[in-house]
Amino acid sequence: HNSIRRQMNVSNPDFNLAQFQRQESLTGPGLGRIKPELYKQRSVDADDTRRADSCGRLHFIIKYDCDLEQLIVKIHKAQDLPAKDFTGTSDPYVKIYLLPDRKTKHQTKVHRKTLNPIFDEVFLFPVAYAELPTRKLHFSVYDFDRFSRHDVIGQVVVDNFLDLPDFPQETRLCRDILYVSA
Repeated sequence: HNSIRRQMNVSNPDFNLAQFQRQESLTGPGLGRIKPELYKQRSVDADDTRRADSCGRLHFIIKYDCDLEQLIVKIHKAQDLPAKDFTGTSDPYVKIYLLPDRKTKHQTKVHRKTLNPIFDEVFLFPVAYAELPTRKLHFSVYDFDRFSRHDVIGQVVVDNFLDLPDFPQETRLCRDILYVSA
């Protein structure tokens, strides 16, 4: 019994309240207490620092080749994608359509375990210049899952090509990836 008191550095079995208050004033009132806010688990699908409808940004280049009558799209990179895997990363890739035609689809390679993939891939869409005002470029960003359905991260839609600065020459764009429900 006395050895336990020595380990606890207690010389008197009578509890002295003044001694306890003096000790608390030296160490501060919060020392030794559990702070639940430090143990909150971050959601895999949400991040408080982002806008509610934004899922990162997509950087790409659009150009129209008048000689070949092709819309040229280069997907450069994505930034600040949300984590969709439990490892805190995603396996992103991008699908591209030139709407309203959904038959012609292009897709980037999957980049493993990253929230900031660099794609640097070029895609060609054959389309007459006169049709461009009726067309929309649709980017869908996905998280690849090997054993289940791929998760939609978000989308970017670009229309009114003729209103873009420098178009039909090379036009660099950066757009927010907007959340879409699966």
